[in-house]
Amino acid sequence: MRKIISLIICSLFFLSCEDKKEEPLPLDCAGVEGGTEVVDCTGECGGTAISDIDGNCYETMQIGEQIWITENLRVTHYNDGSELPTGYNDSDWINLSTGAYAVFPADDNNLSQDTCGDNCAEVYGNLYNWFAVNDDRGICPEGWHVPTDGEYTVLSNYLGGEYVAGGKMKEIGTEHWCGYYPNYPDNCINESATNESGFTALPAGSRHVSYGDYSGLGRECYFWTSDTED
Repeated sequence: MRKIISLIICSLFFLSCEDKKEEPLPLDCAGVEGGTEVVDCTGECGGTAISDIDGNCYETMQIGEQIWITENLRVTHYNDGSELPTGYNDSDWINLSTGAYAVFPADDNNLSQDTCGDNCAEVYGNLYNWFAVNDDRGICPEGWHVPTDGEYTVLSNYLGGEYVAGGKMKEIGTEHWCGYYPNYPDNCINESATNESGFTALPAGSRHVSYGDYSGLGRECYFWTSDTED
C-alpha cells in the first residue's frame, strides 16, 4: 500500500510540473514578443508623438541631448483637469493674477487682412500668461515641463550660438512667417531660416502683459521659461 501511495503522489507531482508551462509574452505593436514599442497618439507604432490632457497630439524630437516638443501648446486645462479660463478683454487680461490663455483674434485691427481665421489655435497654439506657466498643476503634457532659461541656452549653444540658432529653428518659407502682412516689402523672404534642427518655430505673436493687445503674428516668436527672474 505504501508503494501504491508513493506512486500516486509522485505521478501527481510530475503531472503538475508538466502543466507549469510558461505563457508566451504579449506582442508589442511591432509584433515583437515582450517588446516595448507602443502606438503613439498619431497612430504610429514606435512613434514619439505625445498628447496633453485634452487629447491634443504633439510631435517631439531629439536635438542634441535634449528632447523637445516641436509644436506650440493648445491645451485648455491643467493636468489635474481644472479648466484654464479665456475670453478676457485687454483690461481684464493685464489685471489677472491667475492663469489664463488667449487665442490670437481671427480679425485683429493691427493686421491689414484677416489672420488665421478660426484656425489660429490649431496652427499657432494658445497664448498663455505667466500665471498659467508658473502654476504647479502644470500645462505641459504629463512628464514634461516648461524649459528653464538654461535649457534654452543649451539648445542655442548646440545649434551654434544665439546669432545663428534662430535660423536653424525657424520654419522655412513665408506661409506663416510674414504671411499675414501683404504690405510688407518683397524682401520679407525669411531668408535666414533653414529649420535644420527640425524645431519648426512659428511666429505666433504675443499678448502684451501690460496693455493686453495682440501683436507679432507672422513676425515674432516668443517662448516662456519657467525661471521666476528675468
